[in-house]
Amino acid sequence: MRLRYVENAHQLIEDHPRLLSKPEQYKDSWQSLFNKEQPLYVEFGAGKGSFIINLAKQTPEANLLAFERNAKVVFKSIVKLEEESHDNFFIVCADVTNLKEIFPDHSVDRIYLNFSDPWPKDRHAKRRLTHRGFLEKYKEILKTGGEIHFKTDNDDLFAFSVEEFKENGWELLVVTTDLHNSEFVVGNVMTEYEEKFSSRGKNINKLIARYKG
Repeated sequence: MRLRYVENAHQLIEDHPRLLSKPEQYKDSWQSLFNKEQPLYVEFGAGKGSFIINLAKQTPEANLLAFERNAKVVFKSIVKLEEESHDNFFIVCADVTNLKEIFPDHSVDRIYLNFSDPWPKDRHAKRRLTHRGFLEKYKEILKTGGEIHFKTDNDDLFAFSVEEFKENGWELLVVTTDLHNSEFVVGNVMTEYEEKFSSRGKNINKLIARYKG
């Protein structure tokens, strides 16, 4: 089904037990959605949900939230969700412009940023999810010692991001410009984009940065 034809996507999301909207109403009660309280991992820009679904299988010791603002894209994850028995994740259809309205301070253990829009023009740099303006917002919701895991196929965005993290006071634990041919590939969970780009021989960049508090 073409995305532009999904006219009732919002209602389908409202009715599905693994899909959420209006995240502000859960600000102080995210953990209550899960069977037990565990470290909270959050993905911003989930696409069709393959990454978070596979991550849920690999990390049952964490509670996972994946945010995607495009309702029609979220709708495409429904078929995959019907086949899932794991209950440690939710996909949230919402924009995350104001994170302080969604999460209490220092409540998130890890953030995933996978293949974010590179916004290649210099005048759009502030829109990049690894711009220092966003990094400051992430500091507000991450626990001390919390991490950001960032992957991209865009070499220019990666170089920009490494410098932003350094200048913003983050500790870089992992930096690689060729993830799939590095030691850090062990346990790697791929996204739809990653599978496509890597199959074509494109190098995948990855960094892990720690918030020191």
